[in-house]
Amino acid sequence: MNTILESLRSIVDDIGTAPTLEEMPRRTLADKGIAGPTAAHVIEEVHVPFNLAYVTFTTGSTAFQNIVGVTHPELPQREQAVRKVMALAGIPAGAHAVFTYAPLVNVFSAQALNAYGLTWSFLKRSSRDAFILALCEKQPQVVVGESAFIASTLVDAQNLGFADMIPRGSVVLCAGTPLDLELLEVAKLYDWQVHDLYGCQEFGWLTLDGVPLRDDISLIPSPAGAEYRELLVGGMPLADSFIVSQSGHVCNKAGHIITYRRRRTNPEYDVYVTATTFPTPETITRAARSILRIKGRVVKVSTDLRCNAPATELVYMPSIVPPGEVASAIAAVCGPEKTQLFDSLVEAQVQFQSSSKTDPTWVKKS
Repeated sequence: MNTILESLRSIVDDIGTAPTLEEMPRRTLADKGIAGPTAAHVIEEVHVPFNLAYVTFTTGSTAFQNIVGVTHPELPQREQAVRKVMALAGIPAGAHAVFTYAPLVNVFSAQALNAYGLTWSFLKRSSRDAFILALCEKQPQVVVGESAFIASTLVDAQNLGFADMIPRGSVVLCAGTPLDLELLEVAKLYDWQVHDLYGCQEFGWLTLDGVPLRDDISLIPSPAGAEYRELLVGGMPLADSFIVSQSGHVCNKAGHIITYRRRRTNPEYDVYVTATTFPTPETITRAARSILRIKGRVVKVSTDLRCNAPATELVYMPSIVPPGEVASAIAAVCGPEKTQLFDSLVEAQVQFQSSSKTDPTWVKKS
């Protein structure tokens, strides 16, 4: 009996096709490009399915921080947005950036930054004094972070006598919260070029200084008021509404989406898929459920879904209708250009369906 057991142990130890814990592939904070400290988190290992490029989380500015899944088909669109950010901001390949908040790298994706040729580092501690130290020692050409934190740090540097050691002419990408306009004046002391970068962990960067970074950005009427427009990316509503002004963004007169004057869209719209290129609704229904799980966005499939359509169509309906009134569509977006992001999430669903699970423990008895 012991001989049989030893043979089995040998098979498990030396011949097994499924990996041991030590043999499993690992994606560390360093692999994701976010190996920097924050005061608001713990580091926790998690099993991540192969169908996700990586996981991240929302900032928690208006609700709990929620896990976000980023799929492989989304990455090319994020990389294109990053290249446009760098071109508009005049950031050359090979530049070095200091990120004041490590998880912001996930909005770009480390893959996109590496592909562009940007190098980056973080603060030793998530504090203003550590930020001053990083500016003085690393002399970064690019600074990425929350605008009020950057402005306060620059004021501290002046008051503490470090102003002469702060680099001149750096490019600042303000991200994470609406632009603090006070930074524009403080930055002049160092000849810094300030840019307002808007986006989210779920879908990447969307605008720079009010200029769209993607071809699938749309604006539809908003319940926030006649001067506001709800911003969509690839057909997905962000629940953010902005004033659209021909006078232009404070950082770039050619940008008309005033992202520092954001209002939450309330009530949010219901999104319905009314047309699909697929012959049956099953894949779209599964994708809609997946979008809720990994992006926190509710997408519904219309009972009148048209299959085998030439392109995807998404319709936006009010989620609240006054008694006695009939709901009518606010707007519709048709693909393929304006539904790129939605279609890439459907592509991820198709890829998942076409690849069976490789873990033998998932094989059920027939």
